[in-house]
Amino acid sequence: MEYVRFLRDNASWLTAGFLLSFTSSYGQTFFISIFAGVIRTEFDLSHGAWGGIYTIGTTASAAAMIWAGALTDKFRVRHLGAVVFGLLALACLFMASVSGPVMLIAVIFALRLTGQGLISHLSIVGTARWFVATRGRALSIVSMGFAVGQAILPLIFVALLVFLPWRSLWVIAAGLTLLAIPALMLLLRSERTPQSVAETTHSVGMDGRHWVRAELLRHWLFWLMVPWLLGPAAWSTALFFQQVHLTEVKGWSHVEFVALFPLFTATTIGSTFVWGWALDRVGTNRLMPLSLIPFALAFLLLSQADGLFFAGIAMAILGVGTGAGATLPGAFWAEHFGTRNLGSIKAMAAAVMVLGSAIGPGVSGWLIDAGLAFPSQMVGYAVYFILSAAIAWVGVRKARGLLPGPAKVDIIGA
Repeated sequence: MEYVRFLRDNASWLTAGFLLSFTSSYGQTFFISIFAGVIRTEFDLSHGAWGGIYTIGTTASAAAMIWAGALTDKFRVRHLGAVVFGLLALACLFMASVSGPVMLIAVIFALRLTGQGLISHLSIVGTARWFVATRGRALSIVSMGFAVGQAILPLIFVALLVFLPWRSLWVIAAGLTLLAIPALMLLLRSERTPQSVAETTHSVGMDGRHWVRAELLRHWLFWLMVPWLLGPAAWSTALFFQQVHLTEVKGWSHVEFVALFPLFTATTIGSTFVWGWALDRVGTNRLMPLSLIPFALAFLLLSQADGLFFAGIAMAILGVGTGAGATLPGAFWAEHFGTRNLGSIKAMAAAVMVLGSAIGPGVSGWLIDAGLAFPSQMVGYAVYFILSAAIAWVGVRKARGLLPGPAKVDIIGA
């Protein structure tokens, strides 16, 4: 009953966060990579060239996120979200009309900045600021938008790709994005400004104070968490980016592999609630290092999988880690550095993650061109996850004594 009441009292804000995270799908790698084969064929690109284009565009979007992400400290989510939805729709139309590899760099920049960058950032920052004592529960619900998008959109658009030109599908994506604007405005019609939220419902971070971004960049905890931020973004992105190549090497049908995504989504959603429940009880400090272990296990298993059965198990395990990645980081920055400047602080972390998503396709594409197939690369990526977990454990263990007591205030019935 308590959970049902929580959903009822906060339905508009939770639904708005879900809508934001779901609509970010059109700028996410799992969606763009659906068209990797036709794009490479149309523009005569090698794996390395396509990965290089993706890396350049995404790296540029990561740099832009450092500035653009801070806008969430100044503007309401409903206003900024509507603008960014419009820009994402334009980026989708830009992809529908792209005419060459150079223009493709600009398209990737626009899609990644608006979709993966700003819209994802808005959903997590808004939720982390709106909720305090039940932040984990709220983030787990909002993050389901990422998982649902990843489950249903590849299946739908891969099926449509058989009947419709790929450019037409990007026009459809633009239309769906525009439809989200009035829904967001309606859901957040009574939203508070970021400034009023920061003044009336803020929670402090380490040493009982609110940190600014310049202090974050000088603090050892941020740099010890950088490998954690880069790993899932880089290598999970590489996995979905190279899905066509992976299925070719393994001898699997692309459609059959994509059909495993709902299994991945199911475990993502289930684990998201488990991670959210654990977050509200023990905080992010103890959970961050553990969250990388499923990634390591999934990559090792998928690299050795001969059939789709074991591939399905690997994708399910990957979903456990992905659920953590969708839930924990937003709460981690709020918990350790406070919520007053959360937009600019998380923008820095988001920029690192976007940079990771740029590194993954570029490195994996270059290695494929060099003769190292992606399944062989995955063993090295699994080792990276284990080492990053160890580094994160050192950081959070050292920071544990600096944290304030648990928050007792929350936003209910907003």
